[in-house]
Amino acid sequence: MVRAKIKKPQDKSVATKGFARFLFYFVQFTWGLPVNLISGIVFLFLRRKYRTEKFKNAYITYIPGNWGGLSLGIFIFMAEGKAEGWTNNTKIHEYGHTIQCLLLGPLYWIVVALPSAIWCNFFADYRKKNNVSYYKLYCESWANSWGVKWSGLKQFGIK
Repeated sequence: MVRAKIKKPQDKSVATKGFARFLFYFVQFTWGLPVNLISGIVFLFLRRKYRTEKFKNAYITYIPGNWGGLSLGIFIFMAEGKAEGWTNNTKIHEYGHTIQCLLLGPLYWIVVALPSAIWCNFFADYRKKNNVSYYKLYCESWANSWGVKWSGLKQFGIK
């Protein structure tokens, strides 16, 4: 009788072990230091009050409120109490922003953070009126694609 081999699910995420993981954090805390320093200080204050979890190479803090998410380097801040699907998609999306910071370092503020904040806060009515997806902006669709690639997870229902 031949026994079937059971395959363990593979972690398809990138840079979560060994030297690759070391390089990930090394780059985040050298090239990406300005972004991670500010968000790290915020994280230290908020982690005592709110639920936190590790997600791949990032740390997520869940904060109650009617808002979305914010990623600054390896520290992600997200709304608590949303639907499971929304939470899954947002984790992946915000992790994509984490990877953008890895690439862009201090340029992250100009290339991603500022355009994203403006798009989120000042163009909501425009997006709604014209039926434009939030992910239409270059840095948001880029965050989705890199979040999926680097986390090894899938998003559902993103238009």
